[in-house]
Amino acid sequence: MPNTTAWQSPRTPEALRPWLAAVRTVSFAEQPEEAFVHLPDAVTKVVLRVTADGQRDVLAVGPRVRASYHEGKAGISCMELHLAPGTARPLLGVPAAALVGRVVSLDELPGGAARRLARAMRRLHPREALPGLAEVLPGLLPDAAVADRTALLRAGVAALSVRLDRVPAQVRDVARELAVSERQLRNLFTDGVGVSPKHYARIDRVRTVVTRAGSARWSELAAATGYFDQSHMTSDFRALMGVPPRSYLTGRLPAVTPCRVGPRT
Repeated sequence: MPNTTAWQSPRTPEALRPWLAAVRTVSFAEQPEEAFVHLPDAVTKVVLRVTADGQRDVLAVGPRVRASYHEGKAGISCMELHLAPGTARPLLGVPAAALVGRVVSLDELPGGAARRLARAMRRLHPREALPGLAEVLPGLLPDAAVADRTALLRAGVAALSVRLDRVPAQVRDVARELAVSERQLRNLFTDGVGVSPKHYARIDRVRTVVTRAGSARWSELAAATGYFDQSHMTSDFRALMGVPPRSYLTGRLPAVTPCRVGPRT
């Protein structure tokens, strides 16, 4: 299987949890031997990237709807802040949908909080940034991350995500459970996640197949992740990953392409 294990996931400080779903860091002194996979990902990220010559970039990386494959680079250190659902607009000044498939400098975004965050992050190093962020980030942001609309969105995300003890719910059932229409749920997801509920569920299922590949028979994995059957899983996987599951598991991948912001998965 391709390299998806180089990232470290430090514990997110309590003060940052209303805003961040996860934090990940990676650093390479030497050129990595394996290609890096950028998995499909319905998450908006803020990335601090430090190159071998000391250049520091603070970037907003929007949701990625298809996988891409890249060569790693030596002398790169990165920290990714995975924004929690509903936090893109109050932090970055734009809805998550405006960033799908894009990589932009935080300084180019309209949110004043984004520019202040960029200035603060440029003074940090990816391996030592969390304590500084825990002091700086809460003071930059409004209270929108805990609004009722955001809570509703996060409940929808949780219901549509694969869990070890259950398959994800159907969109119509989630809308009914949350007492909103499917159109309202779609609008919530477009603004706060960047993709529709159905597309979010599709990405989450494929990512789960990547994570669990090799742990069970393909037919069992398809059933556990909410697919109609193995054929449905294979079709979805190929559409988002560029190769069928068995090819991915054995390292038969599409050709690598240049990476715009450094190695990440």
